[in-house]
Amino acid sequence: MTPPDLLIRGGTVVDGTGAPARRADVAVQGGRVVAVAADLPADAGAVVDATGLTVTPGFIDIHSHSDYTLLVDPRAVSAIAQGVTLEVLGNCGFGCAPIEPARAAASIYGFNGLVALSWTRVHEYLDVLQQRGPAVNTLTLVPNGQLRRAVIGVADRPATADELQRMNALLEQGLDEGAYGWSTGLEYPAERAAGEEELTALARTVARRGALYATHTRQRDEGAIEAIDEALRTARASGVRLQLSHLLPRRTADGEDVRAVQALERARDGGLDVRFDMHTRLYGTTFLSTLIPPWADAAGGAAALLRSSEGRERMRASPSIVASGGWDRIVLLDHPAFPQYSRRSIGELGRELGRDPFHIACDILEHDIEDLSRAMVIIKAYTPQQQAQVFAHPMCMPGSDATTLAPDGPLAGAVFHGAYSWAAWFFDFMVNERRLLSVEEAVYRLTGFPAATLGLRDRGVLAPGAAADIAVFDPACFRARATTFEPNQLATGMRHVVVNGALALRDGAPTGLRPGQVLRRGGS
Repeated sequence: MTPPDLLIRGGTVVDGTGAPARRADVAVQGGRVVAVAADLPADAGAVVDATGLTVTPGFIDIHSHSDYTLLVDPRAVSAIAQGVTLEVLGNCGFGCAPIEPARAAASIYGFNGLVALSWTRVHEYLDVLQQRGPAVNTLTLVPNGQLRRAVIGVADRPATADELQRMNALLEQGLDEGAYGWSTGLEYPAERAAGEEELTALARTVARRGALYATHTRQRDEGAIEAIDEALRTARASGVRLQLSHLLPRRTADGEDVRAVQALERARDGGLDVRFDMHTRLYGTTFLSTLIPPWADAAGGAAALLRSSEGRERMRASPSIVASGGWDRIVLLDHPAFPQYSRRSIGELGRELGRDPFHIACDILEHDIEDLSRAMVIIKAYTPQQQAQVFAHPMCMPGSDATTLAPDGPLAGAVFHGAYSWAAWFFDFMVNERRLLSVEEAVYRLTGFPAATLGLRDRGVLAPGAAADIAVFDPACFRARATTFEPNQLATGMRHVVVNGALALRDGAPTGLRPGQVLRRGGS
């Protein structure tokens, strides 16, 4: 037998299927796993000693927003440092393709203009991403927010029959060009007016191709259960496979967290193909600019609304993801122009200053009118106990709900909570701290489960023939260092990471290799 390119020796293999751990070596040749067995011959191009370490498939981030940041800095340091080898882009109706470039920026997380939007179609975006050479593998969903922006703009109304036909054509084209499914972000301005009939029509297109529908539901505060029911109705009517994004409602004091999970259990028991993901923060994050209603352009623009008392009152009457649950739970993240407001609740600031919190938020947006993506907020929502219960559920997959970053380079000053911490936090919290998941089950949630959800047969497992995406780590030391207000700290405990057979992390340090592949459904 030809000596393998890489041999990982002496580790405890957890293969991503949920099967018991076993002592084995892993041999890699040509970017594929060729053997998983005890005491393989030591002759290899490179040997990694995994004695005392756990060897698993690379982790899959089922809910990423790195569509643009991987173009700006493809090294994906925050991900590689946690053993992440595949990111699923295009979530929550946000993403980079298909787009109308002049209208697209507001539905792209992390957009900063450093990379021009020089494409329109899905295959063109995927080509650009592959040319950038990301360190991790990627695949994308078709984001509904961009479908609506491309066809309707930000008009606050349902699509006409002609517009729906055009949106459906873009969706079909994106799926034909390699997208793995479709996502919605119905709580956000670009999609708020999309009706259930419109969504069901698009979902039928996704279902015909056996692709996935991932939805950030319409309400996640008041009316959260009704919004989940809408998603379930859409899935039943269309026959689509369904993934509920970050399932837990932000309002959970009255038991809505339990009722949300029960609704999905009943749907599953009734035969619906459904599962859910959940981010690892105790809060949600979003742009403060989601306070601006989708009809702002028709009313003279956001600047005109923000600069007049009448305009602000019109804005106040419009539903918003930011304002719907009260200002006490809205915390402004670090903002260079408002250091005195940063890291503080806007409700608390209102009481201290004797001002309406809504106007404080509007003041910040008026200042940022040339860059409305600058002000980010967190929305306090959950307790650790609620997190433990939801992550223990067998239908749950963890995801970052963040953009991949790096502590140096062009994204050194960027912040997205969860980027540096999500996988490490999940494993440490559920396995070491709470002891609610075994190592095998936690690894399955990070590997085999999301791979099966996406229909990936050769990733998410360690077996002969599988793509050689591999994480090697110390389970006792694998943990997050990031905090709410110091989020850009690398996780610890990850020793080696292999992406498509190449070592992207060795002895805890990035190698500089960027061996990721852009995956296209159907191999197109």
